[in-house]
Amino acid sequence: MSQWLALVIAMVAVCAVVISVVVLRQRRITADDDPSETPDVIEYMVMMIGVVYAIVLGLAIAGVWESRGSAQAEALAEAQALHEIKARVQVYPVGVRDQVRADVDTYAAFVADKEWPYMRHHEELSPKATQLLDKVRSDVTSYDPKDDLGQQAYQPLLDQVTAADQARTARGQDLGSSVPGMVWFGLITGALVTVGLIFTLQIRRSGRELLLAGLFSALIAFLLFLIWDLEAPFGDGMAVSANVFREIVLRT
Repeated sequence: MSQWLALVIAMVAVCAVVISVVVLRQRRITADDDPSETPDVIEYMVMMIGVVYAIVLGLAIAGVWESRGSAQAEALAEAQALHEIKARVQVYPVGVRDQVRADVDTYAAFVADKEWPYMRHHEELSPKATQLLDKVRSDVTSYDPKDDLGQQAYQPLLDQVTAADQARTARGQDLGSSVPGMVWFGLITGALVTVGLIFTLQIRRSGRELLLAGLFSALIAFLLFLIWDLEAPFGDGMAVSANVFREIVLRT
């Protein structure tokens, strides 16, 4: 089942539950009940709780979106550093140059094809990819250039290897959920309280009121799903893609 299908099912289920509760509750209301008797203080409290929860939801969405953007930037920085290594090694002898480029391509292909799924399922970096990057570092550090042009390119090459390693380390730190369990408890509890409080306003069975109650509950469900989908930058759904390695390093 795809995540978007799960979202649609969840939103429909929430709407059905809310509307069913409204309808069943309406059947138990006596004919002499007056909906205008709802105290003003209750309406004020419902409004304030809704505003506070909306702020909390907005902060949570902004937080997970920023985390995803940071993860995307780190993947781009790693791919760009690998591309720079392939470009700067041009001044090296053919044998060394081809070896470095081949090892960079091997590492980038493994990251794009193998490590990305590995991170999704294990929430850690692949040891094999670490070994492949160490091989690239060894290729660069083990060669001692003799000519002036090679010596001038040596330190920048080391800097790019370090940049790729740092970006990879940062990528590993972004694995897993970015929303603590306590925050999820507050978000879900707040959603239940916010949706539940709409029943204190004595909603009737008119089409307009039922539609608004269903849309409101569906919106809450969608926003929670959005936070859940974005909280793991390298997970499923709207996750950070490995295409930057294919497009920038492998040129495929």
